[in-house]
Amino acid sequence: MNKIDLAFAPALEQAQLIRQGEVSPLELVELYLERIQRLDSKVGSYFTVAAEQAIADAKAKTEQLSKSNSDLPPFFGVPIAIKDLNAVEGIHCTYGVNVLKDKIAAYDDGVVMRMKRAGFTILGKTATSELGSLPYSEAPGFPPTRNPWNLEYTAAGSSGGAAAAVAAGLSPIAQGSDAGGSIRGPAFCCGLVGIKPSRGRVTWAPVGDYQSGISTNGPIARTVADAAALLDVMSGYVTGDPYWLLAPQNSFIEAARQPPGQLRIAFATSLPPIGEAQMVCQQAVQETVQQLEGMGHIVEAGCPDFTGLIEPFIKIWQAGVAAVGIPKEALSPMNRWIVEQSGSAGEYLQAVSQMQIVARRVVMFFEAYDVLVLPTYMFPTIRVGEWADLNPEETLQKIISWIAPCPPFNASGLPAIAIPTGFDTNGLPVGVQLVGRPAAEATIIALAAQIEAAKPWSTNRPAIAL
Repeated sequence: MNKIDLAFAPALEQAQLIRQGEVSPLELVELYLERIQRLDSKVGSYFTVAAEQAIADAKAKTEQLSKSNSDLPPFFGVPIAIKDLNAVEGIHCTYGVNVLKDKIAAYDDGVVMRMKRAGFTILGKTATSELGSLPYSEAPGFPPTRNPWNLEYTAAGSSGGAAAAVAAGLSPIAQGSDAGGSIRGPAFCCGLVGIKPSRGRVTWAPVGDYQSGISTNGPIARTVADAAALLDVMSGYVTGDPYWLLAPQNSFIEAARQPPGQLRIAFATSLPPIGEAQMVCQQAVQETVQQLEGMGHIVEAGCPDFTGLIEPFIKIWQAGVAAVGIPKEALSPMNRWIVEQSGSAGEYLQAVSQMQIVARRVVMFFEAYDVLVLPTYMFPTIRVGEWADLNPEETLQKIISWIAPCPPFNASGLPAIAIPTGFDTNGLPVGVQLVGRPAAEATIIALAAQIEAAKPWSTNRPAIAL
């Protein structure tokens, strides 16, 4: 296998190659570090490359393999990238804030601990928007994150660095987080698979309740199986978590390998009060619907009523930025305005109550359906800096009109998976999201894998990465 093929090999395949002795953890880490050094100045996917730590860890694992390859954790020696909103002990953790560039984390987040126990070697910290608050990764004081498929365009956000790294072959797999589409949007823009798990599936330890449960950690990968396997690693209760789910009977990787059976599926290309998605995103849904009908699923038009969600969701988003406690003078004009708009504690609690009312309606919709197919975003990715000259109110309206299909499922806690379906006329990826019933990640993973098997996408590679 040549180096490019190895760099783009699925994480599960890399784990198997390590077990078979065909590649060592050190060889893999050195491969990715060389690619990062050569390509990331163009892409901007990493804030911090932890080269010394990664090499030391990979050398230790390679030495361990020389003695025994039994009882290895599932991803022993496989590299991974961690979003810079999550703490990794001994590595910079900036949250995309310029004044925090020198901050070193003193502990590991809960999901980071799980990934280390699974055997991953951490390459570094990936780029995000400032405080993770925006759907494009252009934090002041940091290079913008660019889409590997076309460097004039954004990789989206706030997990833009994670998606760009995987798409460019600068990491085989990555961790992200999603409070309003921040995994699904970058996956959509970069032609990848991204899972927003159900509320309570993945811990936010040591943090407790994070923005009233709208945010969660999740995987970004090139294949459904890789994403499912990383979700297996991430999942599970940590003592004190305010939300939790019982462990599924079977693993998510097993779900990716099993047919889903006949499902009742709804779809929509229009979201009131936003309106219709752009034609290329409508076509992605319609093509997916035709594919699902051909597979024998029962498919019909339908969508939950999202009326009344936008305003309370915005208030909760604004409060989350304000709650970080960084002086607003140290923030970008957009985040400074968000903090100023955040309102009182009473307004926040009213917003939470209203969001939960709408969320009940959304969840009730799934009493009649197993899966909902929607556009991931309402239109394809935007250019880097495209909205930079707009005032905050105008920027907010642009954001709402772009990411509208994603926040309802953060509000309701339902699982959703973004999958690629093709490319637009500019050569940029497009795709759809599959939304499932509460705690039913296994269903949407099985369905996504069925779609992937019929029309594989993981062999697609941007020209910059070759």
